[in-house]
Formats: sequence, C-alpha cells, structure tokens
Amino acid sequence: MSEQGLQIHLRQVAPIPLDAEMFCARGELHALVGPSGSGKSTILHAIAGLMKAGEGRIACDGVTWFDSGASVSLSPRQRRVGVVFQQYALFPHLSALENVMEALLELPGSQRKLKAENWLERLHLRGLAHRRPAQLSGGQQQRVALARALAREPHALLLDEPFSAVDRITREVLFEELAELRRELHMPVVLVTHDLDEALMLADRMTILAQGRTQQTGAPIEVITRPNTAHVARLVGQKNIFRGGVVEHRVERGVTVIEWRKRRLQARLQPGFASGEQVTWTIPRSHLVLALAGPEGHAIDENRISGKVAALVRLGENAILSAEVDGAGRPPVFLSVPLHVVQSKGISVGTDIEFSFLAEGIHLMPVDRR
Repeated sequence: MSEQGLQIHLRQVAPIPLDAEMFCARGELHALVGPSGSGKSTILHAIAGLMKAGEGRIACDGVTWFDSGASVSLSPRQRRVGVVFQQYALFPHLSALENVMEALLELPGSQRKLKAENWLERLHLRGLAHRRPAQLSGGQQQRVALARALAREPHALLLDEPFSAVDRITREVLFEELAELRRELHMPVVLVTHDLDEALMLADRMTILAQGRTQQTGAPIEVITRPNTAHVARLVGQKNIFRGGVVEHRVERGVTVIEWRKRRLQARLQPGFASGEQVTWTIPRSHLVLALAGPEGHAIDENRISGKVAALVRLGENAILSAEVDGAGRPPVFLSVPLHVVQSKGISVGTDIEFSFLAEGIHLMPVDRR
C-alpha cells in the first residue's frame, strides 16, 4: 500500500471495543458510516491524537503518528490535523477572524491576519470577519470552523458529523462548497456520518462500522448495492433481504438462477456460489420496476412477480410500497414508485400489482442464519 495517505489500524477491548482498519489516500474523501455507538468518533479522535487507542498504528504520508508497539504517540499539534466538530467549537468571545487566527499562533501577527482573511474569503465569508459566532448563522459558523481547520495547512482533515446541526437547505449548500473545495485539497479527508445520502454525495470510498469493527469498505454505491453480508445490508438500509437457493449458473447468458418461494429468478452472474448452495439475497428498491398497463407501461417481463399492496408511505416525489407476495405471513417486498404513477393509477393499500426484479440488482450473499 502507498505511504501517501492516511493509514489506520486500531484495536482495543475497552472502554469502546475497536477492531478497525482503513486507508484514505491523499485527495480522497473517505466516509466512516455506522449507527450511534459504532466507534466512528472514537476512531476520529484517535487519528487526531485526542485519545490513545489500546494498540495499533496510525501513519500519514509515511510519518508514524501512533504505534503502540514502538511506543510512538505524537501530540495533536505534532500531527497537524484539521478537525471540524459537529458543534463547531468556536470561541464565543472571539470574532470569526480571531477564531481562524487562533489556528496560526506560530506566525507573526500580520501574517496571521492576512492568512485568516484569505481563508474566510475562500469560504464565502467576506464582510463577516468581525462578527462573533452568536451573530452568525449555523452555516456561517460551520464555514468559520472549516476555515480555522484548513488555515494551518493540515496533513489531514477530519470532519465529525459536520452538517448535522444545520437545516436541509444549508446542508445542501455546504455539500456543494465542500465538493468544490476538496478538489483543491491534496490531503486525506475523513468524514464521520450516520447519513448514507451524505456519504453517497461526498465520498470516494466509505467504510461501514458496527460495534467498533470494520464491516466493509468500497465505493459508496458498491457497498450499498452489493453488501458483503446480510448484516451490512441491514446497516446500509436495505429492506429487501430474502433467503433462497442457487439453482445453476448460465455463464453464456451471464446469469445465475436462484429459487425463491418456489419461483426461479435470474440474477446477474455470481459464480462464487455453488449450485445447490443456500444464500441470502438482496435487491435495492431502485431495481424493482412496477409493471404498468397502457401506452406508458413498462414491457419488462424479467422476474415478474404478483403481489398486493400492504402499506404505502409518501416520501417526497416517491411512494414506498410494501407488497405482500404469497400472503401476509412472509417478509414483504419494498418498491419505490413515482408518486404521480401511484396517483394516476389509483394504487392504494389492497391494490393488486405486478412488478419485476431486475436481474442486475439481485445480489447474493452468504446465508444469514438469523
């Protein structure tokens, strides 16, 4: 593995169990995603030097920051890490300019002021330099915190749930600004979040954590649509998780045939599972297509299934349907359908529907014994 980047391998039993490993390259944004208590912030604090892990190693660009075996543990100042916390951690009695200047104490006063002003300008805070935090909006406070973190030219930037305290519209603006800014930053950026949409929009790669353990790392869309295990599938919000059996592989057609509830379904080719093997499988809601009659209807017959709508929840411009297949006693199938289709077709609870599982979206995993 290249030494250019941030390498983390941490283990401990208490106070918070950890067995985590990840790598963040220079210029990459790597999201740490997991439920509350999964160890995300603990790992971030260990990287920053704000806490000392039981054992392991942290290195950045070939420089060892922490190595339990070699008794190395650099201070936060020696690591030169920029950290942005969820609640900003600005000094309330200082102006925006003075808050940023606090990160530049090693420079002469005139240089500190000029550099701080430049960073406020880059973070779209022109004209706000002399306001105190209480006089700034949540988004403006977040920009000041980011300017302070970047002003000292850190070797790595750590973001701890940085957008959770602002409203949705402000959050989307900050997403765009961070995406624009990070193209200029040639450093590892680690983002702690519990929000999968945030990771999808911002991250190059993400690591799923649960109970302090690394579960899976990869491109966000890859992890979400092709989880390694049923446990990861649940952690990334997959609702369609079922049991089945592998029937055969049709290599020439690029498909694997599985049996589910006495039906045969075609999935994309996954020859790592043997014929006759029991598996758990999942499919994202985006890969289920409602079969419609009429000129606008879909003519997809692939893996076509009949069901009855058991529940319907409106979610923005879409509706999430829960469909019973083979009666109410089995786990339902979840579909996402445009709201205008639901309304125009008069779909409601109790409506009989037909839909298709798109083969490309059916992903096989080792059998889940739960």
